[in-house]
Amino acid sequence: MTKKLLSSISHPRDFRSFNQTQLQQLVDELRAEIIEVVAEREGHLGASLGVVELTVALHAIFDTPNDHLIWDVGHQAYGHKMLTGRWAAFDSLRQWEGLSGFPSRGESPFDAFGTGHSSTSISAALGMALAAKHNGEERQHIAVIGDASIASGMAFEALNHLGTTQANVLIVLNDNAMGIDPSVGALKDSFAKNTSEQNSLFESLKIPYTGPIDGHDLAGLCAVFNEQKKKKGLRLVHLRTIKGKGLASAEENQIVFHAPGKFDPQTGKLTKQPKAGKTKFQTVVGKTLSALFDDHDHLMAISPAMPTGSGLVELMEKYPKRCLDVGIAEQHAVTLAAGMATQGLLPFCVIYSTFLQRAYDQVIHDVVLQKLPVVFCIDRAGLVGHDGATHHGVFDLVFLQTLPELSILAPRDEIQLRQQLYTLTTSPPKGPVAIRYPRGSGELSNWEVPFAPIDYIKGTCLREGEHTAVISVGTMAVEVTQALNQLDQSIAHYDLGCVKPLDEKLLHAICSQFSYLISVEEGSLIGGVGSTLLSWANNNGYHIKMKQIGIADHFVSHGAPAVLKQQLGLDAAGIAQSITTFLREEACN
Repeated sequence: MTKKLLSSISHPRDFRSFNQTQLQQLVDELRAEIIEVVAEREGHLGASLGVVELTVALHAIFDTPNDHLIWDVGHQAYGHKMLTGRWAAFDSLRQWEGLSGFPSRGESPFDAFGTGHSSTSISAALGMALAAKHNGEERQHIAVIGDASIASGMAFEALNHLGTTQANVLIVLNDNAMGIDPSVGALKDSFAKNTSEQNSLFESLKIPYTGPIDGHDLAGLCAVFNEQKKKKGLRLVHLRTIKGKGLASAEENQIVFHAPGKFDPQTGKLTKQPKAGKTKFQTVVGKTLSALFDDHDHLMAISPAMPTGSGLVELMEKYPKRCLDVGIAEQHAVTLAAGMATQGLLPFCVIYSTFLQRAYDQVIHDVVLQKLPVVFCIDRAGLVGHDGATHHGVFDLVFLQTLPELSILAPRDEIQLRQQLYTLTTSPPKGPVAIRYPRGSGELSNWEVPFAPIDYIKGTCLREGEHTAVISVGTMAVEVTQALNQLDQSIAHYDLGCVKPLDEKLLHAICSQFSYLISVEEGSLIGGVGSTLLSWANNNGYHIKMKQIGIADHFVSHGAPAVLKQQLGLDAAGIAQSITTFLREEACN
């Protein structure tokens, strides 16, 4: 398709005078462009395809960016980016130094609020509306909330507050009955029924309701928004849309095509194949738990809306009453696990690192303070790649290390992860445990070894050496091994294994034997494991000279994981260079 219209648009004002035929052509061009670029660059496909008509209608009717438009979750915003001056750069989506995969205030004035995580739009829009009233400014505030984000506790908190105000806020509920996986809960069931139930729900919150409306009827949307533009105060428009609209394979397989990786834009066939012999860490967790559930009735698993991404689909199918998807409700997931633990069960709360941040108080107050045996399986720890700063799991080691009596494990490979899960099952912990592991695949082809208990507190010597020792955290052992193989020096390498409590016997031996110590972690240096090791050495009277390698005091952008590691000096070459420079400088002192 020749992009005659899209290529001429640098601002929404360029198409606000279009007739319905031209607007429909723009819809078709946007949908084709999203499919073409995401097929090659990868990204969140289904959500953005499902809101193309909505995107065109909103920008055609409202005076953006003067009228503030918030997309929630932000992976719906690909069409929005193209219509707001970023079409020419759209093929840089999610690449290093390219466009973010989410709205970003630093990227465009049309991105009123950054929304990499869900359910923030209503709170933000209300805050903006109250500020506008305070400042005597006139504008609309539109929160597009979809992909199950309305069911989050934070969204309900905002709705509850919103109904007590007369703020000028329009909520557009994009109801596609999906998150990444199918939506769950009573609210989803209510939305699927008649309008009287929905009317009752929102009217009880004092929010006028309109809908449900066909979210793919462009003319109908424009008419509704024209009416809404004339109004002020609180109101909600309920749309029903199809996630993946316009690509048959995405409509038919909405879970896979939420973020499908590379695919053929003509046929929809996936073209990116898994690495031969490699297994994703979340698959290791899912398969291991599945085997353990067969023999242990006291085990439970909880996912806050991420069963597919967390590798729990097989387990959920086998044990639907013991593997629970609670929706986008991280706080609830943690305290639900705490409640189970009080009754003698061992719950595995399987959650992404950056999503656990949203439940930090529950981790402290409901789990750790009460010394409850909850196992946090922390997926996506470290750099996640193209999703960028909102999704990099680089802070969990920092915020978890501060908590008393919480054990933190960082397995270096799939076998160690498997045996840690087995050991925790057969010798249940007396308090909470966190196991962190990265996004993506490991290096082992034969990881499904027979179960065997391990002492997961102990670190491991992976390589003998003289004068200098490197301590790696988790899967950074791979890059460290490669780095040391590049150096013509006898440098020892230890896998820490357990971040908390520390293997003090091993650390005493290391600090007594070596003159130089180097820590390597895929996490923040400030408050990270390296700083903990340095503090331990000082407190124990050792004057060992130490170099810490990790992520400095800044947010990491988006890009391919290999590119990010290279930029941060966390690839093998970068680690080797840091070690060489450190030892050279120390030799000169």
